[in-house]
Amino acid sequence: MTATTEHTVFPADTDRGLAALLVTLQTAAPLAIETTDGQSFPLSPELRDVLIHAAHALVEGQAVTLEPQRVVLSTQEAADLLGVSRPTLVKLLEAGEIPYAQPGRHRRVQLTDLLAYQQQIRHQRRGTLDTMNAEAGDDDIYGRLGEFGETR
Repeated sequence: MTATTEHTVFPADTDRGLAALLVTLQTAAPLAIETTDGQSFPLSPELRDVLIHAAHALVEGQAVTLEPQRVVLSTQEAADLLGVSRPTLVKLLEAGEIPYAQPGRHRRVQLTDLLAYQQQIRHQRRGTLDTMNAEAGDDDIYGRLGEFGETR
């Protein structure tokens, strides 16, 4: 899934009102978008969340790319999203790691299931790295790094 530059927004150096907008978006009060001719459109929680994330990134000087995603993905789309090959994804599906539906010949994966799996894997990796870091600290690995002799 490639992002196109036509959906990318770069931060403006002169936009000082963005931080104030971010604070307003993060309030609990209901918000609406009002046009210049007086029409008002209530802001849904989903759209508000998108605007909060986009405004936060722009305030930090990052570019923002919006890319629509289908709710049900093919195995190739799901593999691309996870950054793995399609055969690897199929193995994960068949092992029961990620739920899927097979209405005909083709497997379909719900985006929510895929994102939940991605979050689970990130959490496992973070836990493993924390454990390895603690073990390295217990063994004083970092303190002994300077003790290695030259090999040549």
